[in-house]
Amino acid sequence: MSEPTFSGVLCPLVTPFEDGTVDETSLTALVHWLVDRDIDGVVPCGTTGEFASLSRAEFRTVVETTVDAADGRVPVVAGVAGTDSSTVTDRIEFAASVGADAVLLTQPYFHTAPTPAGDLRFFEMIAESSPLPLVLYNIPACTGQPIAPETVAELSENDAVVGLKDSSGDFDYFLELLRVTDDQFTLLEGYDQHYVSGVHAGSDGGINALSNVVPEVFAEIRDEAFAGETESALELEQDAFPGLFGYCMEYGFATVAKVGLEHRGVIESAEVRPPLTPVPDDVAEEISTLVAGLAD
Repeated sequence: MSEPTFSGVLCPLVTPFEDGTVDETSLTALVHWLVDRDIDGVVPCGTTGEFASLSRAEFRTVVETTVDAADGRVPVVAGVAGTDSSTVTDRIEFAASVGADAVLLTQPYFHTAPTPAGDLRFFEMIAESSPLPLVLYNIPACTGQPIAPETVAELSENDAVVGLKDSSGDFDYFLELLRVTDDQFTLLEGYDQHYVSGVHAGSDGGINALSNVVPEVFAEIRDEAFAGETESALELEQDAFPGLFGYCMEYGFATVAKVGLEHRGVIESAEVRPPLTPVPDDVAEEISTLVAGLAD
């Protein structure tokens, strides 16, 4: 199993739609645009990519289009979440076949009584046959519970499990993961407003939805944070994200990111799929104004 090669800022890509179908042209343009703006990796079919609203064929289209567009310039970490091992395995095998570098995986969701032992068994089952490195994905708001730190610690000893993205927003949880794993285990902050604090504490960076919209800002924050300029990095972070992040929490990360990307002319449409809904016109104008101020 190859060592992880990702750190810095990875972007959980939106999935552009046009008239109800995946817009491959806009997706390709988005990947090129992000790579040109110094983003360190791309993550198709994550939460911001509306993976749960994609068919099997669309999942494959999005992953393959992303890998082709990245063209080896940055790593591709494909989201492969699912509620059963056969679906997850099928997604991993496809991602491997088209050249993805790693996969991002939550524990199974919807089940009402999962346990740390059950999560451990599931991840070990997937890791045993995976042709790609696994990055765990902690997002308890969507899965019903966190991946227990002791489970992460045990899985970190598995050569196939190379890291974790934490989107819990619980920074104490993130600090505990830093304590119970070694430096070889990649820890990525998924809560945009904790990026600098995570780096300061010892993280490897983040997978952050707003990097879709203002990759230049994230790249500058990354550079300052990893150079040890924590105070200036925090100032940049606090100036940039509270407004947009607030809208993301209210309307959804994919929805807000797509409004920003349409405003910047990167994708053709801000269309989202149910259960997501478009933001009201006045809110879209406010989001666009915030994005314009950051991008200037």
